[in-house]
Amino acid sequence: MKLVNFPKMAVPLGVVAIVMLLVIPIPAALLDVLIVINIITAVLILMTTMFVKRPLDFSVFPSLLLVMTLLRLGVNVASTRLVLTNGYAGEVIGALGQITVGGSLIVGFVIFLILVVIQFVVVTKGAERVAEVGARFTLDAMPGKQMAIDADLNAGLITETEARRRREEIAAEADFYGAMDGASKFVKGDAIAGIVITLINLTGGIAIGMLQQSMGVEDALNTYALLTVGDGLATQIPALLMAVSTGMIVTRSQAESDLGSTASRQLSQSQTALLVAGVAAISIGLISGMPRLPFLGVGAVLIFAAWRMRRQKAADEVEAQRQEAAAVATPEETTQDLIEQMKVHALEIQLAPDVVDIVGGGGDDLLARVKALRKRIAMDLGILVPPVRTRDSVALPAGHYAIRLAGVEVGRGQIPRGKILALGDNLGSLPGPELTEPVFGLKGKWVPAELRHNAELTGAMTVDRVSVVVTHLSTLIQKNAARLLTREDVRVLTDALKEYSPNAVDELVPSLMTLAEVQRVLQGLLEEQVPVNDLARIYEALALQAKSSTEPEKLIEAARSALGPVIADKYVDDGRLRVIMLDPSLEQAMLEGLRPGENGAQIVLEPSRIEAIHAAVRDVVAQVESRGQNAVLVCAPALRPAVRRLVSPQAGGLAVLSYQEASAVGSEIETVGVVRGTEQIPS
Repeated sequence: MKLVNFPKMAVPLGVVAIVMLLVIPIPAALLDVLIVINIITAVLILMTTMFVKRPLDFSVFPSLLLVMTLLRLGVNVASTRLVLTNGYAGEVIGALGQITVGGSLIVGFVIFLILVVIQFVVVTKGAERVAEVGARFTLDAMPGKQMAIDADLNAGLITETEARRRREEIAAEADFYGAMDGASKFVKGDAIAGIVITLINLTGGIAIGMLQQSMGVEDALNTYALLTVGDGLATQIPALLMAVSTGMIVTRSQAESDLGSTASRQLSQSQTALLVAGVAAISIGLISGMPRLPFLGVGAVLIFAAWRMRRQKAADEVEAQRQEAAAVATPEETTQDLIEQMKVHALEIQLAPDVVDIVGGGGDDLLARVKALRKRIAMDLGILVPPVRTRDSVALPAGHYAIRLAGVEVGRGQIPRGKILALGDNLGSLPGPELTEPVFGLKGKWVPAELRHNAELTGAMTVDRVSVVVTHLSTLIQKNAARLLTREDVRVLTDALKEYSPNAVDELVPSLMTLAEVQRVLQGLLEEQVPVNDLARIYEALALQAKSSTEPEKLIEAARSALGPVIADKYVDDGRLRVIMLDPSLEQAMLEGLRPGENGAQIVLEPSRIEAIHAAVRDVVAQVESRGQNAVLVCAPALRPAVRRLVSPQAGGLAVLSYQEASAVGSEIETVGVVRGTEQIPS
């Protein structure tokens, strides 16, 4: 067998050899080797659990726990066979028995029983309970974690590859804690088996010594009790180490470093705590009758550590002030610098000075996420999102950010440092004031980042600070897409279209329409969230319409007609397009009241009739939403622009489609409401 294949074959061959231990006698020298391997492997596993950063980094632990349990049972059976047949079970067991028993069998048995109680009652029981609770809460939190991944993917914050990796990690975490819940039963069973085997060794050994070897009671007890204690320790010590390892791995939360570094950093984070503990130790040492040297020594060490922390903190503050002063001391501003500062940026994110750490220059910081967002919106809407300027602002309150569009603030929120946003309905057990998330209006709380696992156990969805800012920015960009489309953007898009569809461009621009007129049409489409990435089809439709009329409203409707399937498809749910109809008499009245205007056609009706229409639309929309459905309003093509201007602002941005657009998608159409708008005559 090649050496490179040894790791792959070592465990299977080892398991087979362990099973053979249960039935085949082995010499005492080989038993010594197996006991040493058992103990050292248990120490190695314990050290590994302390130095891994995440439990999943040691995902083989449940299987390894089963193998080690089987090894201990095999060694136990082999040692029992040697003890009962030969009265001798190797040097390791004899040495452990002599060290523990010393000059008193009673002391040896008491120490052995204490070890058994520590393992079985304290460590094993606690590890079993933690594994059981961890498995249940991990499974309960899975839906929330999956929703968070889907939300980040839909917002363009992560790629499909990253989403797949996170889903696999969540599934692996659930499998790991489920396996640990079962594997912890091995530890409990191993502890019980060790106690039973020890009693069998002691009882059987004394019986064999007295009945078969004609020993006296005292000789049999001295011989077999010593071997029993040694044998018990040889298996209970690695069993205790494995029980501690089990508790260690299931109590580890997500961390950025190993257990030792994390514990050292967190225990020394409070200078006051160290100082109070040191003074308390010295005070106890001064009490009459207390041994002074240990208490005074420990107290002095703690006070010295607190003093060193104070000096280090002062040095860090001086260094921070020096760096801040160096950053403020900028060269003399030039005219170009002033012009750059005067420039009004299309999109800008302002951050309070204490939260600029999210712009860290890493692969997952704010700048990288904004770059991915610009690409996603370009693919979805077909517009070129301008670069987003990011800078700090001392005018903002601590922990806040603001989003500005063309120099005007359009959104603001908070992203306190060192915290994550937990969204859900059961947040009462988490610290902090409750708030309303600015994008979707969900209830949430900003909780310390180290409580992420606790928040997820409540079923809450956790969102990091960068995701909060990018999601807010994405919503505002889509809402204001029409304002962001500049004349220069239209020129760039037109030039790009000309490279692969020159006829569509040459026929329209500049012979029939100017770039300004094309920009106005595209902005009209974007105002209703209609993507303009199919420019070739849009330009062809505009060229046909522009030959007869260049009225913006008619041009927009011509473009919408060409994009009918795309427009209606985004509102299809479960293969159905749910629509709200206008009562035929109401639609006829609207057609009769249709009048041209400077900003497009308007519907002229009595004010009381208009109010009745608004109320009817709101009632129908509320009924549809109460059933958990979404719907669009459909009407005659000639009425569509005027109806949208009339009802959409009053109904939360209700989409309005023409009959042709609704039927173009080819899905089943379901009527979920009718707007009658009957005029209410006062009694």
